[in-house]
Amino acid sequence: MADTNAEGLVDQPAEVTITERETVFTGRVWNIEHERFEYNGHVIARDYVDHTGAVAVLALDDNDRFIAIQQYRHPIRTREWEIPAGLLDIAGESALLAAQRELAEEVDLQADSWSVLSDYYTSPGGSNEIVRIFLARDLHNTPVPFERSEEEADMELRWVSLDEAHDAVLAGNVSNSIFQIAVLNAFASRARGWDTLRPGDAPWAMREHRDALGSGAPWQA
Repeated sequence: MADTNAEGLVDQPAEVTITERETVFTGRVWNIEHERFEYNGHVIARDYVDHTGAVAVLALDDNDRFIAIQQYRHPIRTREWEIPAGLLDIAGESALLAAQRELAEEVDLQADSWSVLSDYYTSPGGSNEIVRIFLARDLHNTPVPFERSEEEADMELRWVSLDEAHDAVLAGNVSNSIFQIAVLNAFASRARGWDTLRPGDAPWAMREHRDALGSGAPWQA
């Protein structure tokens, strides 16, 4: 019989011996790594995306509306609905500071209250990308709006009710994973009086684990 104890449902970091590592592609934002490692008595080869990681912000106003962005994404040739998000691409920058920066740069907003809504791996079978989603409240405009270019030049901004967004996710109308996870988590957390939220500066064990593996750093035997 399957274990029904939710408290025991916790991911467990694993240690393996890496016997070979090679960067087979170096990109503008992320690289492709080839690794061979020992596991279950075998040497296994895998390729994966070595990603900087990212943060995202569900910026919620006093009427349970959040700011959504419709932006063009070239790999899928789609203008999809998203929430403000950006890369953890500044060395030494905390996730919270990165989220505050992205909220200001993408939608000209600041927030006085910050909480952690969710942490997750986007595609662990082929990438080490991690995302931390924040809930930002007590919103106000930035003193000066940011100038935007390229795909961001024609972004559409819309205030969307959490209930409307929840319906859109369940109907399959929005495909962005960050949008879906943020909305589903926020909808569930609100129903529990927001008791699932963590402080905005809460430790991020997932990032610490990934950084300890030497992500993005030269591998040495």
